[in-house]
Amino acid sequence: MSGRLEGKVAVITGAASGIGAASARRFAAEGARVVVADLAGAAGKAVAGEVDGSFVEVDVTDPAGVEAMYAHAVSSFGRLDVCFNNAGISPPEDDSILTTDLDAWRRVQEVNLTSVYLCCKAALPHLVEAGGGSIINTASFVALMGAATSQISYTASKGGVLALSRELGVQFARQGVRVNAICPGPVSTPLLQELFAKDPERAARRLVHIPMGRFGRPEEIAAAACFLASDDASFVTASSFVVDGGIHAAYVTPL
Repeated sequence: MSGRLEGKVAVITGAASGIGAASARRFAAEGARVVVADLAGAAGKAVAGEVDGSFVEVDVTDPAGVEAMYAHAVSSFGRLDVCFNNAGISPPEDDSILTTDLDAWRRVQEVNLTSVYLCCKAALPHLVEAGGGSIINTASFVALMGAATSQISYTASKGGVLALSRELGVQFARQGVRVNAICPGPVSTPLLQELFAKDPERAARRLVHIPMGRFGRPEEIAAAACFLASDDASFVTASSFVVDGGIHAAYVTPL
């Protein structure tokens, strides 16, 4: 590894598994001190131990908990440079608008969108005071295109993440804070595997649309997040960084 995050302190939410855990490993390998934040205590502590980081058990929909998470990072490591707001859910009850009830809609919005608002709101004063930093918000390729295999609240929440990230990227650019949204395609994480194990037909319908012919790997999204966190991305802000195997650009895929 190049050590391009040397000296930086990063907080990663949803870091006990999947993209978050892969990002914690990649960020640490690149020299960052990492705060692993998640509701899953045992798994989160294991990842934190693996990367010589610190674990915070946090509900990202709780404003006080989010504030305490960043305060912990600053008190533990003396600064805050990178916030990867990655926590999210995709429950099976979030489906077609015709079958998704209001409680399911609200739960997904709270975890996927309101939590990003809370994390950005709490982190920005630290970053502005420090003279700059990088915020990376996990959106999705589904925010850029439509799908007949709908997860209506998930899709809407990720569209909100894109709009929020653009707004903040513009607003805080001259204060040295870069804000970008990363848009993964389908990634082979426990969340996706659980979803598709219950509905193999849905998995097959999605896989055929990927030009590369496979789902992404968590490490591939972590590499993109690492770029956005680093000074290599010093002129990148308010962007929607798409890492989806070409899905968003495809009409007919290779045989």
